[in-house]
Amino acid sequence: MYLPLLPVWITDLLGSALMIGFSFLSVRLARRLRAEDQNNVVWTYLLWLCYGLAAFAVSRSVGHIAKRFLLSTHYEQAWSFLQPYSGSINTLMFAVVASITLFFERIWGIYRQILGDKQALQEAHEKLLFLNRNLENLVAERTRELSISEQKYRRIFEASQDMILVADREGWILDVNNAGRRLLGMADHQECIGREQFQEFFEDPRQWQELYRDIQAEGFVVNKEIDLKRRGGQQFQALLSGKAETHGATGAVEAIYFLVKDISQRKAMERQLLLADKMASIGQLAAGVAHEINNPMGMILGYTQLLIRGEEKGSQRHTDLRTIEKHARACKTIVGDLLSFSRSTETRKEPGHVNGAIEEVLKVLQHHFELDGIGIEISFDERVPPLVLDREKIKQVFMNLLMNARQAIGKKGAIALSTHYDAQQHQVQIRVSDNGCGIEPQFLTRIFDPFFTTKATGEGTGLGLSVSYGIIKDHGGDIVVSSDPGAGSTFTVILPETPAAVQDQS
Repeated sequence: MYLPLLPVWITDLLGSALMIGFSFLSVRLARRLRAEDQNNVVWTYLLWLCYGLAAFAVSRSVGHIAKRFLLSTHYEQAWSFLQPYSGSINTLMFAVVASITLFFERIWGIYRQILGDKQALQEAHEKLLFLNRNLENLVAERTRELSISEQKYRRIFEASQDMILVADREGWILDVNNAGRRLLGMADHQECIGREQFQEFFEDPRQWQELYRDIQAEGFVVNKEIDLKRRGGQQFQALLSGKAETHGATGAVEAIYFLVKDISQRKAMERQLLLADKMASIGQLAAGVAHEINNPMGMILGYTQLLIRGEEKGSQRHTDLRTIEKHARACKTIVGDLLSFSRSTETRKEPGHVNGAIEEVLKVLQHHFELDGIGIEISFDERVPPLVLDREKIKQVFMNLLMNARQAIGKKGAIALSTHYDAQQHQVQIRVSDNGCGIEPQFLTRIFDPFFTTKATGEGTGLGLSVSYGIIKDHGGDIVVSSDPGAGSTFTVILPETPAAVQDQS
């Protein structure tokens, strides 16, 4: 060994030893780090990198030591043989290190994606845990909200005073509110659900067919007047609106929602208004006719009485003149009734008690009714205030109503008479009811017409109710009648409370 080569020997030997030592220390440290966190891909990469560097350090160091040893012992030929292999091994080890780096670069990208997915899974896991912990609370809250919503709309459904009815496309009733059950005469909710068809309550089946065609064509109907009937067969008029619920894909009708309002009372009021208008026209006509007839009849009656004075009693002429006088007086009575109906006669109104006027009428009729075995149930409201009225004409009205009730009940029956004071409406209502034969529906709109009567010939002139109607109208009131054939009738006289009577009483 030459002295100038000593530093080279020292550098090669010491450097090789240090390289091997440091590489194995690196391997040891990387193994410890990976052992602490085996799932950390960085430590795995460092461990394999240290393995590659250690192999490279061993290969390179052994090659340098072998070179120095063989050259110093003059085995240059042996080194020439080993040198290519040593360089190839070094190159191979360096390629392994580079491969490890490139491989773990791909692994690092995958690792980062896995970490992102892991974080997402962790967040999803935490959300699932939160939802799982709060699922019962959320379900309870949603259930409570649905219950409140259902109760609110159910209250609207049940509180409605008009019928709300749900039917399927074949008309089977799916649901109906309390007002609808009352209107249709059903006592039980389960009595109709799925067991009754809405069209069975139509008086005319053609109305249902027309209604269903309109709903299919337009999807709805609005304010359509129809005739319905209750369970017992009683007919009433109604105003109907309907809306179809259709299937989104096919457009077929799945259910129909109906809103039905009973307009029987409104129709009755319309008929009353038409009747009042007609009666006013008839009254004007009757007044004109009565005035035209009254004077000639007075002349006929006067001359007849003069002729009677000159005739001997018992003679044929005397008898004929008496017959003329009798029928002339009957005509004068009818003319007087017409004048009363048309309100052209003088009316004397003063404060008085209607209860007292009715009691005077009852005193006159009481004995007559008792002989026929007919009782009158009387109920007077003591709160009825004094009214401004023509006492004699009011007595005439109730005399006529009671006599009509007497004729309607025949041999057996009962009459009820009551008065009621409505403080809110400021009016007095007097009802005369009987359980007699009643009035046919087709006659109800004509009973106040002059000369209209359902009595046999000779039993009435048909002016009693007309005159009564005129008297009550002259007092600012009204007469309302309700009747069921075979069950009786009720006439309600409505008289307004007048401030003048109240002031007079005070």
